Amino acid sequence: MTNQSKAYIFGLATVLCWSTVASAFKLSLRHLNPLELVLYSSTVSTLILGAAVLVTGKTGELFRSTSREWRHSLLLGLLNPFLYYLILFKAYDLLPAQQAQPINYTWALTLALLSVPLLGQRIGGGDLIGLFLGYAGVVLISTQGQLLDLKFSSPLGVGLALASTVIWALYWIYNTRNRRSPVVSLFQSFACGLIPIGIYFLALGEFRLPGWQGLLGAAYVGAFEMSITFILWLSALRLSENTAKVSSLIFLSPPLSLIFIHFFVGETITVATIFGLGLILLGLLAQKQLNSWAKKIEKQP
Repeated sequence: MTNQSKAYIFGLATVLCWSTVASAFKLSLRHLNPLELVLYSSTVSTLILGAAVLVTGKTGELFRSTSREWRHSLLLGLLNPFLYYLILFKAYDLLPAQQAQPINYTWALTLALLSVPLLGQRIGGGDLIGLFLGYAGVVLISTQGQLLDLKFSSPLGVGLALASTVIWALYWIYNTRNRRSPVVSLFQSFACGLIPIGIYFLALGEFRLPGWQGLLGAAYVGAFEMSITFILWLSALRLSENTAKVSSLIFLSPPLSLIFIHFFVGETITVATIFGLGLILLGLLAQKQLNSWAKKIEKQP
């Protein structure tokens, strides 16, 4: 088996896992509140990532981390997992999964916007077209097709889902200055993130013993949303001859996710959701492709 074939297998496995997590969020939230789900899933993820650091022989790099790097990890941990998943899970608690998942998927468009003031990058024509199409899809999904009335099914839920894209984009922007091993960096940010999560839970959380369904859901989220999929995706990118061959697989995730939401969560997928998701995917594709063409044109003599 060639490395490229292995890359496709790892990439497809990652996409398949990511496609199930929206359903896992919604099912877990039937037994846990958002704060409990953040606490338990982040704990599981930290343990798995810690094991990955040991298995990959990166413990030396971990112990050589400077105080500055640990402070940076604390900042990243505040963003992800603390703020990002607390906001995201609350959005899923308020919205149908078929609405929360596509809206959250617009984080790449938010990243393009925030990269202008924070990284000094310029916004291109592909970004503008992608933004227009993507957020038109968000409005279509959020209003369930009632565009003229602009009546959102849950204004707070939509606002939180959009806010989660800002937090996620900020997390990756601040990661651009990170030169450490990705596995070590993610473990440190999750380990540091458990500190504010624990403090917040002690201050506001309700002490109770959750049922096995909630704990199982949290374990699944911690494994297949926050940790194992990250390792699989890194493996796919490392083995691929060209990252574009693997990264394009990510467009399979939202449609697959709707199928899982329908069969496992029991939601009836509406026409507005399908068309809205289509606009979001078209926007992401336009952003990627048009920007790629623009770079090729600039390089031509």
